[in-house]
Order: sequence, then structure tokens, then C-alpha cells
Amino acid sequence: MQQEKDIVETVRTALGTRSLVLVGLMGCGKSSIGRRLATRLGLPFIDADEEIERVAHKSISEIFADHGEAFFRDREAKVIARLLSAGPQVLATGGGAFMTEETRAQIRDAGISVWLRAELPVLMRRVGKRDTRPLLKDTDPEAVMRRLMDARYPVYAEADITVESRDVPHEAIVSEIVNALTQHPALAQTPPI
Repeated sequence: MQQEKDIVETVRTALGTRSLVLVGLMGCGKSSIGRRLATRLGLPFIDADEEIERVAHKSISEIFADHGEAFFRDREAKVIARLLSAGPQVLATGGGAFMTEETRAQIRDAGISVWLRAELPVLMRRVGKRDTRPLLKDTDPEAVMRRLMDARYPVYAEADITVESRDVPHEAIVSEIVNALTQHPALAQTPPI
């Protein structure tokens, strides 16, 4: 138990003002794993999509329908920049956020990115449980997900840390993230003030 406390304290100290930013496709577990990671590290948890909805007074689906994806991505980038200035925290981003170079640069400057990588069957099982994914409102959501994987996985691979999200208890994934953080050279650097 003391070893776990020491590891948590080491990670929190090394983070300084930086945030842990979870990236990956819809269904990879950014929110559910992120909440547990925040609890483990004693940090606040913020879901960028929830914050966007709160500020816009609309759901993500409504924003996409009313204003289009380009408008949404612009607002998303602004919200993430604002949230990153309030670190340290665990920040779950939307699936497309990391695709914007400006947002990736902001995350590099103010955070440590963690890609929750998942295989197609895992993602499809998870996203099939909810009908709130505007990009999957298609006659063939699996084909859409494959296209998203092809386009986004090479960019997600730029994240500081990659952890495989799979069908195991979320606490196991949280432990893998914490372990990866203790090994990562970015946390050996002096945190920004």
C-alpha cells in the first residue's frame, strides 16, 4: 500500500502543472478509464466533450447537426486549450481532438498524452451501447470506424504513451497507465512552472 502511495506521489510531483490527456477513438474508454485514473492519482477529471456541451448548451450531436464538424473542431480546440491551462488534471478528449496539429502542440506543451488503443471488435461492442456518436450515424458504422482507425491511428501513435484498451477490468488499464508514466522520460524532465 505504501509503495502505491509512493508511486502516485512520484507521478503527481513529476507532472507539476501538466495534465494527463487521454486520446483515442470513441469507445476506447477515455472517460471511464480517465475517471478511475483521476481517482487513483487524486487529480480532477475533466471530459472535454462534456465541457463543450456545457458551454454550448447543446449536445455534441446537436452541435454537429446545427453547425457542422469544422465549427465543432474549432470550439473543441478552444475548450481544450482553456482546460490545459488549468492543470494538473486527467483530461479525456474527443476522438478527433488529437487530429488537429494545434491541439496536439498544446497537449505536448501542457500535458502528457496517453493513447488508449483498442482493436475494432472492442470498439464496436462498446460504441454499440449508445446512439450518441454523430460520426457513426451511418448505414455501416463498422466501415466508418475502420476508416477512422486508418486515418487516426498513425496520428494517435504520436502520443507520449500507448496503452492497449481491452476487455479487462478498468483498474488493470489504470495500473498499466500509472506504470507507463513512472517509466516515461517526459516525467523525468523538470515540469513547467
